[in-house]
Amino acid sequence: MRISTRQRQARLGLRHRLVRKAATPEEAAASVVALHGTDPATVFLSAGARLAAPGPEPVERALYSAHTLVRMTGMRRTIFVVPAELVPVVHHSSGLAIARKERALMLKTFGEGGWDAAALDDVAAAVLKAVAQTGAATAAELGALEPRLREQVRVAVGKPYEGVVSLGSRLLFVMALDGLLVRRARASGTWVNGTHRWDLAPEIAELAVHDAQAELVRRWLTAFGPGTESDVKWWTGWTLKDVRRALAATGAVPVELDEGVGHVLPDDLAEVQEPEPWAALLPALDPTPMGWQGRDWYLSQAHRAELFDRSGNVGPTVWWDGRVVGGWAQRPDGEIVWRLLSDVGADARTAIEAEAAGLAAWLGDVRVTPRFRTPLERVLSMTPSG
Repeated sequence: MRISTRQRQARLGLRHRLVRKAATPEEAAASVVALHGTDPATVFLSAGARLAAPGPEPVERALYSAHTLVRMTGMRRTIFVVPAELVPVVHHSSGLAIARKERALMLKTFGEGGWDAAALDDVAAAVLKAVAQTGAATAAELGALEPRLREQVRVAVGKPYEGVVSLGSRLLFVMALDGLLVRRARASGTWVNGTHRWDLAPEIAELAVHDAQAELVRRWLTAFGPGTESDVKWWTGWTLKDVRRALAATGAVPVELDEGVGHVLPDDLAEVQEPEPWAALLPALDPTPMGWQGRDWYLSQAHRAELFDRSGNVGPTVWWDGRVVGGWAQRPDGEIVWRLLSDVGADARTAIEAEAAGLAAWLGDVRVTPRFRTPLERVLSMTPSG
């Protein structure tokens, strides 16, 4: 069976809630498996692009009050915001494997200073006790309660990127990967503030690694299918062996794509009805453009140099009917400006302008600068529209 590029674009718009909007942030996050959380603003902007009533309040409530969305490190050692029910799946499929590598690296980094596994475990126990007694705290506050967290070592000595790292910066990260700590409420400021408080993590349900990997791939295929083995391998960060095992466990069916052999779930072979043309302004690191390794079917090679940084991070993108057609930025005065990289016609321009106005309205006085700046975003952020 063959699935056309046009069908893939229709699936993208419908399933990623860019056509029929979600009622809640949890539904928005689940539509793309998880929201990227490396840049704190991305979480709110990605949810807003998919919500019928966008705004920061419901996202903050889900993250910091209801805890129905959870910030955690997962696939590709990337920070994601995931629906709470998906935490065990991400933890056992990806987080624990990363934790083992990070713990070994931490021991190597601090070993020369006399730290061994027992000493690090002792500090970790002291941190857990402090959080249990005082409640959620920032890394700086924990450093005051447990001074050993502030100990530093110099790394990459003699290299251009030589620097100093603190024990706390590594240990708290590993403790979160182990499922002991969780990033909870932000410390202060607006929702674009990335400083957070560490809290004790709820108990994470046990799940076999292979079962967790199969469930994560099932959810990825539901949201992003069809996709190739290479797409799944890139998105998860797993070995090809793990990817193939997980695909087999889901019963994934091979289909023909322009890029080669793709995979869909066995109950997902029917064509979807194409929606009316739609426009969207998605933020830097949004999970939709970052969902596949092979991007030619929705993003022209000619546009990538302007829309991505040198590390492969996507900037803010303008979408029309399933394709990336330009980029956008917010100027210091709050204006949302955008530039098309493809000729899309007057109807598209009208729809994109409406999306930009809606985004500006709910952002209000908040100013958003992506953590990873891209060439077009830099230019647009200082260029008036018109």
